[in-house]
Amino acid sequence: MVGTEEKYLKISALNEYIKVMFDENSFLHKIYLKGEISNFKNHTRGHLYFTLKDETSRISAVMFYNKALSLKFKPEDGMNVLVEGRISCYPAQGTYQIYVDSMEMDGLGNLYIEYEKLKKKLASEGLFDASFKKPIPKYPKRIGIITASTGAAIRDILSTIKRRYPICETILFPSLVQGASAAPEIVRQIRRANEYDLDVIICGRGGGSIEDLWAFNEEIVARAIFESKIPIISAVGHEVDFTIADFVADLRAPTPTGAAEMAVPMKYDIEDLLKEKKSRLNALIKNNLKTKIERVKSLRTSFVLKNPMSLYELKEQKLDTLIELLNKGMQKKISDNEMKLNTIKNNMVLKRPLASFEIKKNNLENYQVKINEYIKRHLEKKEHETTLLVNTLKLVNPLNILDKGYSLVAKENKIIKDSNDLEIEDKINIKLKKGEIIAVVKEKKEWKI
Repeated sequence: MVGTEEKYLKISALNEYIKVMFDENSFLHKIYLKGEISNFKNHTRGHLYFTLKDETSRISAVMFYNKALSLKFKPEDGMNVLVEGRISCYPAQGTYQIYVDSMEMDGLGNLYIEYEKLKKKLASEGLFDASFKKPIPKYPKRIGIITASTGAAIRDILSTIKRRYPICETILFPSLVQGASAAPEIVRQIRRANEYDLDVIICGRGGGSIEDLWAFNEEIVARAIFESKIPIISAVGHEVDFTIADFVADLRAPTPTGAAEMAVPMKYDIEDLLKEKKSRLNALIKNNLKTKIERVKSLRTSFVLKNPMSLYELKEQKLDTLIELLNKGMQKKISDNEMKLNTIKNNMVLKRPLASFEIKKNNLENYQVKINEYIKRHLEKKEHETTLLVNTLKLVNPLNILDKGYSLVAKENKIIKDSNDLEIEDKINIKLKKGEIIAVVKEKKEWKI
């Protein structure tokens, strides 16, 4: 029996043996692969874990922290890369994988390119703007859930809501969440849910690769979420997964369970709040009753209640005082108006209505006399100034010398002062005191003074 047991190997021993076979194969020591990154995970210790795939196959890959330090880019799902490394077995799980020594980009995968292109387009249109985000009700009565009818996501959401806020009603709008038909189905269910009286909608699914989550990166889904009149909480994948739906939704949850926690309050918190409100209300009622009771006691012992007529007497006395003040005021008003009337009656205008006219007439006549005197003095002054100017003009007038027998000689309207300015046979004009002579030069002589 003992000998029979010895022929059975432990699983760890078999996996160690397979690992040795991989490690001793020189061909597997340096392998060059190209493929697309999927299921990428960046460990907290800096190690990178992902799947490298092509059209038909895939292989697990790991790149340790000391190797990842040399990367010149940030790996993401959907990237096409070129890797260099060695193939070996991971004994703990009995799987083989490539241990990556170096990695460089081989262009972005088609899905990643489409994702970034659509993200940029919708962002430019404002679909991600916070101003369009609708508030999530604090105490919802009815929640719509758009996800697959089976799977962990719906179970997590329902169990979380039931545990936290059991009075809330939930309505499931079952939908495909993966594959070519998923996006139109999600859109249809969002529009259908908007026909119900819901407070909030949870839309999402569990984690997966970028291909698995792609329905939530479709433009028609993004626009349906944006157009929803009911606030939507996006719950797609795990915490590290981001889809277009997350950016458009009114609130993004890291997981389906997280979405349920964001959608409803914790019943224990509500119970504590109600207890606190109840305690404060009871204290307020007690204080109010105490105040009222003290007020009643005060009124019972008050002088007014014991002597009700005293209140009437006070009012009567106050009324007498007011009547007296009113009478005094009326008398003063009448007296003031009588004084004004007497003043008007004694006014000179009323006694002699023409007196004011006569005064103004006399003033006008005085003004007229003064104006005539001023005009006369001004004219005499201007006449004197004119005479002086005329005499001055006469003195400087060149034609006055003609009165003494002189004459003016001109040629072509130019006064001649020198005989050299004329030539023999020149025609000249000789202006006398009376008349003008036209002559011709026959001879010139010098005249020396």
